[in-house]
Amino acid sequence: MLDPFKIIEPTVISFSGGRTSAYMLWRVLQSNGGLPAEAIVCFANTGKEDEATLRFVQACSDNWNVEIHWLEFRDANPAFERVTFKTASRNGEPFETLIKKRNYLPNPVTRFCTAELKIRTIHKYLKSLGWHHNEEMDWIGMRADEQRRAAKIKDKSRIPLVTAGVTKKTVGEFWKQQPFDLELPNMNGITMHGNCDLCFLKGKNQVLSLIAEKPERAIWWAKMEALALASKPSGAVFRSDRPSYAQMIKFAANQTDMFDLNEESIACFCGD
Repeated sequence: MLDPFKIIEPTVISFSGGRTSAYMLWRVLQSNGGLPAEAIVCFANTGKEDEATLRFVQACSDNWNVEIHWLEFRDANPAFERVTFKTASRNGEPFETLIKKRNYLPNPVTRFCTAELKIRTIHKYLKSLGWHHNEEMDWIGMRADEQRRAAKIKDKSRIPLVTAGVTKKTVGEFWKQQPFDLELPNMNGITMHGNCDLCFLKGKNQVLSLIAEKPERAIWWAKMEALALASKPSGAVFRSDRPSYAQMIKFAANQTDMFDLNEESIACFCGD
């Protein structure tokens, strides 16, 4: 069997900033004796990642001696900016810029945040470097126990962790043995605090729990909904099937149990 982590053609490693995509990067480095000249690692920052995520991305770069290209969306020409750990946005600036440009909020049906802030930002950056890029070159940190997500990817070479049979248990055991780790809780293989801190695709009870833990997390999200940019009320909130973020701040303060504890989050490209 061929090594699924061996790179033989131009490849873009989309690093979400989570443990799974970091593990994929480590496997790539091990299989190729470092990062091949044909490969590039990109991390697209939305400005709503937890500070621990940003520290983890930098730690991977420092500990493994690999260059990670930090990128952010810009409403300008070019439509991206290369940033660093020190200069990366931390108050949702790229995300807010995109929302004001679109004049409405993303939602579970129209997830333009992922497309614009991450996928297209990376693609435009690569084009500026002279890469003749297409999505078949993108490697995604998706595990073998994420079959519903994996089924949507036609070219399985893009998801080497699936081919290698890597599960959340594999990833969890790996990080227990490392000298550094993502400083966010690992709850049965799930990082609740990962990616955008209160992403509207996260389960409702998960969001409420995160707000109760740190109420200031919800301020930016409530502010975006308060802009009421769209002509239709449903377009002025991230989700019309749940209370607003401002309401959830109040519910969390009152310790109100309002959602199904077993509700699952919606899978997204952002990954773990």
